Amino acid sequence: MVIRPATPADIPALRPVFEAAKGIMRADGNHDQWSVPGFPDDSLLLRDIARGGGFVIENRWPVGAGHDERKTVMPGLTGHLAAPRIVAYFALLPSPEPTYDVIDGAWLTDEPYGVIHRMASYPEIHGIFSTVINYAATRYAHLRIDTHRDNRIMQHLIEKHGFTYCGIIWLEDGTERLAYER
Repeated sequence: MVIRPATPADIPALRPVFEAAKGIMRADGNHDQWSVPGFPDDSLLLRDIARGGGFVIENRWPVGAGHDERKTVMPGLTGHLAAPRIVAYFALLPSPEPTYDVIDGAWLTDEPYGVIHRMASYPEIHGIFSTVINYAATRYAHLRIDTHRDNRIMQHLIEKHGFTYCGIIWLEDGTERLAYER
């Protein structure tokens, strides 16, 4: 898997990624998170990109027999790779995060941090969370992340990767989120 900065041209390929992520949430009983149609909208993704914090993960896989070589990265090579496919998106933004200013609880540190938002992937692609956290840890000594109370899958992954639950924060629309730091 390859992480690269997202571009505005990637946005159409991100729509099915976000819909797949919503499907994962709904199947696990999380019916409220990202329930606004079209969330996240293009303007939010474009803001992530403009801030240098929107990233895509591409999966590149070996081409099997009968594959159309015009769609490969380097045609004619043995073991060449198929054209990359976007399989995930995440935002990794620098502090401060305004919605983290008020917390019912306490953050672990007041040091600068990176914030992970809008992580989404296809369900058949595994290891995305680990890939994102490993990448983020190379850029920031401290990381913060939040998730919906009903997003049990994300809570499990967050805790599995060494984050500590710090308390409740509220989004701009007043909805609460569980907040973590590492």
